[in-house]
Amino acid sequence: MLDAADPGFGAALDALTAFEAAQDPALDATVAAIVADVRARGDAALLDYTRRFDRLDVASAASLAIDPAQLQAAYDALPEAERAALAAAATRVRRYHERQKAAGGSFRLVDADGSEFGQRVTALDRVGIYVPGGKAAYPSSVLMNAIPANVAGVAQIVMAVPTPDGVRNPLVLAAAHLAGVTQVYTIGGAQAVAALAYGTETIGAVDKICGPGNAYVAAAKRRVFGTVGIDMVAGVSEVVVVADGSANADWIALDLFAQAEHDALAQAILVTPDAALLRRVAESAQRLLREMPRADIIRASFARRGALIRVADLAQACDVVNRIAPEHLELAVADPDALLPRIRHAGAIFLGHYTSEALGDYCAGPNHVLPTGRTARFSSPLGVYDFEKRSSVLRVSRAAAQTLGRVAATLAHGEGLVAHARAAQARLDGTP
Repeated sequence: MLDAADPGFGAALDALTAFEAAQDPALDATVAAIVADVRARGDAALLDYTRRFDRLDVASAASLAIDPAQLQAAYDALPEAERAALAAAATRVRRYHERQKAAGGSFRLVDADGSEFGQRVTALDRVGIYVPGGKAAYPSSVLMNAIPANVAGVAQIVMAVPTPDGVRNPLVLAAAHLAGVTQVYTIGGAQAVAALAYGTETIGAVDKICGPGNAYVAAAKRRVFGTVGIDMVAGVSEVVVVADGSANADWIALDLFAQAEHDALAQAILVTPDAALLRRVAESAQRLLREMPRADIIRASFARRGALIRVADLAQACDVVNRIAPEHLELAVADPDALLPRIRHAGAIFLGHYTSEALGDYCAGPNHVLPTGRTARFSSPLGVYDFEKRSSVLRVSRAAAQTLGRVAATLAHGEGLVAHARAAQARLDGTP
């Protein structure tokens, strides 16, 4: 329980929200060895690690591939309710990202002298999507990572998903079918990241790797960055709920639980000026916790990184939010639109009492891949723009070259770059 009126509030909040992102040296050394081995031995190393870590023993790397027909079959074989839910989520995610793509793109400006300057947006050629498949399976991650790439126009979307003991999750495969994944390989861990980054005899190298994973996957993504692009190195899940007296205490407690149940390091924070609401939420949490299958994880999360914070007013609550820069922010207040202009740093903002963060995780439409660990100060949700790159396009007319050439030559001489100056001057009329 924190109170923003306390003199030590700032220091306490900083300590609460701090997260150590430094690499474990032993873990990093292990990942370095795996990445180097896959880069050197290709398929042979990939088979060795798949056998060792996933207990999946196959004769060749080609056997790790899942045929697209099997993706269709997995989708067709789903129970109707699951199939309908998956399709509805895919439709909404696709509709949202198509709108996002339409909002921006290439442009062309033409000057009076005939020169043209603009921007050309093109999709990446080949993208790798990593989908966890060890302790749990996440079809929602398939949709959120692959659909924006598909909408952007990426020609080849390669999915890596570990299948421990050879068990394949049909929802994950069905989601790959709906999302436009072109190839799936049953590989995971640092070895999968290395294969996607550098390529093997069977798996072609990609241009960018996206998707969540464990500490080994995150370390491998850090290591291959530069050879390929990466989306981000994600941290643990976070939510901040700003609430007033109009909020439902049970709903708030459940929304906090929804983040806390991810991981013992996940963070769930309530910020409110209403002392009575703080008490009601605490009581609701104690009562509802008994109904949660993952109660031990929720309890550990709250004990380590959770908080109920009392502030003077909702304006101060917004200041606290901007300081935390959370992955998810719920504005569970009577007038959320009044607070929205005050919020500068948050990965996703959920307005009003009916907008639970869980809807954003699965089916609302906006992407659930969000910046964590205060990186919302400078990062954005995953989107179509992550799978595009921009090229500047220039066409200088003869007339414009007379003006621009002189400007460029002057600046180039000032920098001591004579060849630059001569190249610009060569286009001037009357220059030999």
